[in-house]
Amino acid sequence: MERKRTHRIRSVEKGSPAELYGISEGEIVLSINSHELKDIFDYHYYSDDANVSIELVGNDGARRVVNIEKDVGEDLGLSFENGLLDEYRSCSNSCIFCFIDQNPKGMRDTIYFKDDDTRLSFLQGNYVTLTNMKDEDLDRVISYRLAPINVSVHTTDPDVRCMMLRNRFAGDIMRKLKKIKDALLPMNGQIVLCKGINDGDVLLKTLRDLKTLYPEMGSVSVVPVGLSMHREGLYPLLPFEKEDSRNVLSLIDSFNRECRQELGVGFVYASDEWYMKAELPLPEADYYDGYPQIENGVGMLRSFWDEFEAALSTKKRPFFKKRTRCSVVSGVMSGSAVKKMCEAFNERFKKDELIHHTIINHFYGESVTVTGLITGGDLIEQLRGRNLGDKLMLPSNMFRAGEEVFLDDVTRADVEAALGVPVVIVPADGCSLIDEMWR
Repeated sequence: MERKRTHRIRSVEKGSPAELYGISEGEIVLSINSHELKDIFDYHYYSDDANVSIELVGNDGARRVVNIEKDVGEDLGLSFENGLLDEYRSCSNSCIFCFIDQNPKGMRDTIYFKDDDTRLSFLQGNYVTLTNMKDEDLDRVISYRLAPINVSVHTTDPDVRCMMLRNRFAGDIMRKLKKIKDALLPMNGQIVLCKGINDGDVLLKTLRDLKTLYPEMGSVSVVPVGLSMHREGLYPLLPFEKEDSRNVLSLIDSFNRECRQELGVGFVYASDEWYMKAELPLPEADYYDGYPQIENGVGMLRSFWDEFEAALSTKKRPFFKKRTRCSVVSGVMSGSAVKKMCEAFNERFKKDELIHHTIINHFYGESVTVTGLITGGDLIEQLRGRNLGDKLMLPSNMFRAGEEVFLDDVTRADVEAALGVPVVIVPADGCSLIDEMWR
């Protein structure tokens, strides 16, 4: 017998239909339009109508029905204690490149949980392998018209994909992708590239296969495998060096140009890390076709720099503001770019100073160079005793979503206390950095 699900409301968005009709946090949703909710898919599907009838159990235990009139497609404005309204599905793969396996021991339990839940693809933009999905699950997604679906493809070669994911059922990826294409549902693809495994001719075949899914497959990103120093007993993967990275970029950029001629868009995009590894300049903004893969680190530095330059050219320093000195940090990969931004700021606003600090990742190892994986412990160790100015500004992508906690469980308040300077979390865009200088 299936377990009865309890869908307790965590919060009600201000000004939402749910608030306007008097629904409160703590109440339990029993059904929407007479349908019990299996998971978050059902919630979005059944609440999409203009007329929605919600059966609730109030905080006093009494049942009631609320009938709501709203626009078609307008969200009710409810969030739940269990975001999926169901158990999270753990990953059924044992990928040779999985970064979760490369965490050190002794961290919080949630760090080691591997999710591969397709529902998170819609809620949070997560990339999923589709190996957890049976045909009936995929049919349900298609019937509900939920999109876009973000897919961790890695390769379309069945044998190579089964080996990389260590899952004998992982080889039918193109069949599933074609099914999504035939349903006219938008998708995006991701390829984590492993040296000597899915690069070279294997990568070229994968890109050619995925191009046949355009326009439903709207974009594909290629990112290098991340390798921490905690790889004892794991598959022996090799890092991409400078010349390797240049070869990868040559293949990607050639295919990008081909797609631009045939499709009108680049379709496949290299993440910023490839250009840093290859010691080559970043492409201009038009290469990224609106940045469809920016959350995968594709064009993030270009977008940040362009936003920063635009803000720099229009911002004016508050006339009566006293001299301001603030610090910012970055990982090694973006260190030179962020340093250049700080120099440009200091040149324009000579009464103020933006100080840059590059943080080396000792927690995961020096080969991990992205800013988002910097830990609180490394910040404290490397910034202690330095003159950090009036405050330390940290990008939001260094923290757990919606919280002030680093990957190593150190908090923003811990860093603030250890360094003796206010620590401010700033949105990871170029304009916010300048705005925060004079708050």
